[in-house]
Amino acid sequence: MRRIVATLAVVGALMFSAGAAWADIEDGKRAYWRGDFATAVQEFRPLAEQGDADAQFRLGVLYYEGEGVPQNDAEAIKWYRKAAEQGLAKAQHNLGYMYGEGVGVPQNYVEAVKWWRKAAEQGFADSQHNLGFMYSNGHGVPENDVEALKWYSLAKAKGNDAAATNLAIIQKEMSRAQIDAAQRLAAKWWEEHNN
Repeated sequence: MRRIVATLAVVGALMFSAGAAWADIEDGKRAYWRGDFATAVQEFRPLAEQGDADAQFRLGVLYYEGEGVPQNDAEAIKWYRKAAEQGLAKAQHNLGYMYGEGVGVPQNYVEAVKWWRKAAEQGFADSQHNLGFMYSNGHGVPENDVEALKWYSLAKAKGNDAAATNLAIIQKEMSRAQIDAAQRLAAKWWEEHNN
């Protein structure tokens, strides 16, 4: 009987702490959207320090924008990386951006491609577009129009307007065989990731 009571107490405590964490992240989001960035930082920081990927990402955004904290690209990268290493696609995308543009770190296309690929493989359309751009221009990867078209096609299918524009441009420079190969690769990727 004592084990059951003890187990129930532990389960109750865990449920309460999970609920409290959820409330904190939601409180932080609400504070952010009403422009109360200092409160957002106060809500996100403890969760971020405890390893919550969403809070880490959001704290990174606040440091990048300089909202509620002094603008600090190094801190933004730190928090993006923590969330990205946990597999959060939007953090992977932002970390790729930092490397691709050389914001807070030396510009490194290979590193940008690495992070964009991780997010793109999860279906993150902006990273799919950026990966297409990198292949189209040979930045961080060998130039490969078939791969570029594949990634542009996937991003376009998710509503990315820039990918639709770049897709139309690159197709004009490709043979029918290249376009067909890219479409097969995109269809295969879609099938593997949407079943």
